[in-house]
Amino acid sequence: MTASDTIRFILDGEVVEVRGGDPTRTVLQYLREDLRRKGSKEGCREGDCGACTVVVAELVRDNEEVELKAINSCIQFLPTLDGKELITVESLAAGDELHPVQSALVANHGSQCGFCTPGFVMSLFALYETNQNPDRQEIDDALSGNLCRCTGYRPIIAAAREMYTAPRAISRDRSAALVDIQRKQSLCIEHNGRRFFAPADADEFAALLVENPNATILAGGTDVGLWVSKQQRELATLIYTGRVVGLRDIKTSDSHIDIGAAATLTEAVPSIIAAYPGLDELFRRFASPPIRNAGTLGGNIANGSPIGDSMAALMVVGASLILRRADVEREVALNDFYHDYMVNDLQPGEFVSRIRIPLPSEGAEVRSHKWSKRFDQDISAICTAYRLVLDGGKVVSFRMACGGLAATVRRAKETEAAIAGRPWSEDTIEMACAALGKDFAPISDMRASADIRLLAVQNLLRRFYAETQDSGLASVYTYGR
Repeated sequence: MTASDTIRFILDGEVVEVRGGDPTRTVLQYLREDLRRKGSKEGCREGDCGACTVVVAELVRDNEEVELKAINSCIQFLPTLDGKELITVESLAAGDELHPVQSALVANHGSQCGFCTPGFVMSLFALYETNQNPDRQEIDDALSGNLCRCTGYRPIIAAAREMYTAPRAISRDRSAALVDIQRKQSLCIEHNGRRFFAPADADEFAALLVENPNATILAGGTDVGLWVSKQQRELATLIYTGRVVGLRDIKTSDSHIDIGAAATLTEAVPSIIAAYPGLDELFRRFASPPIRNAGTLGGNIANGSPIGDSMAALMVVGASLILRRADVEREVALNDFYHDYMVNDLQPGEFVSRIRIPLPSEGAEVRSHKWSKRFDQDISAICTAYRLVLDGGKVVSFRMACGGLAATVRRAKETEAAIAGRPWSEDTIEMACAALGKDFAPISDMRASADIRLLAVQNLLRRFYAETQDSGLASVYTYGR
């Protein structure tokens, strides 16, 4: 294949070229150590605190539109910037004149120690550029990936409201410059025996993976980045999905939604919620905007964490995966994809190509619950999902899947059997809660003890029952009786 080993991206209106180098060097390391840009801070090195937040601009939809999105620079590898524009906190001020976001934070005393402030600035800048009139919920959602330990959020939220009152900052036209640096050839970096491939099409991607079956597939880097930053792993070969034409496509037919495995969560989620509105809260609480802007739905599924948030919901609606090796594709139900902890049905050289999600059936109620210590930006202790079809007061069909209770996300078969065909009633739910103890033997860890996990999943099922009632039962039903 024809390839280049030079990363090209735009910073402050200038094209930056970086040749070679460690392919797992993060954007944050490059900024702080190479460019001496110290505004972006290193807090957690796992995309949790938001102090490292930067904004990237990239061409989307056949290179016709430019999207700006906040990401965590501490877990993004530098080669993933190729063909994009990087915007840091140092990029915003025009000479001595602060950007309206910065001015609003100053005016509202939105900083004390200042460590987290650059990350807040960049998350607010992304909101400023993409939403001209956000409501309080949208402001809260935009800031959900940024943690403040001393100022408190009130003055920061006040700044988010005030930043629109100043004369609007002129947004530079980024499209022409981004078009100029788009490459036609692939990107291939080799450094000290480690290799990074960024193929341009699915056939080349598939061929590379067959040639390198032990390679690490890199999508958004929100998991793989931690392998390097936290576990200090040296990854010999990386094959990046981010430039593969077609792998980010999202299409809706009369029967299903077809989502390319490299579509980010930010791109994929709206189509899912449009079909299944009951999943809205789950996906709003799925990590944070910077994580959703980088992480992919295919990566979340393929990684297969037992506390992954998407899989339970997709299982109950009957999602399947299109797996590809070379030119051969096969379809596997998501229910059958996971075999054991971090063991799935993928064969050497095979990858998740697309996720196929059936459109909802008439009368089906689909919901999901996430239980975690924090409401926003937290890993689940338990994640549950349900699909219910009733005929009058009788259960025609019931599915339930759970994450955080076993080595994999999986269906609650005993519980489903305890409910199917019975009246949708408190007595049935109590029988089902007893069956949950047969389905799962939870473990204790830092997020919850085994007994609390079991009680919590029982109460979440009771909550789902309460939410389906039209008689006001949700306000009076006694949880955990």
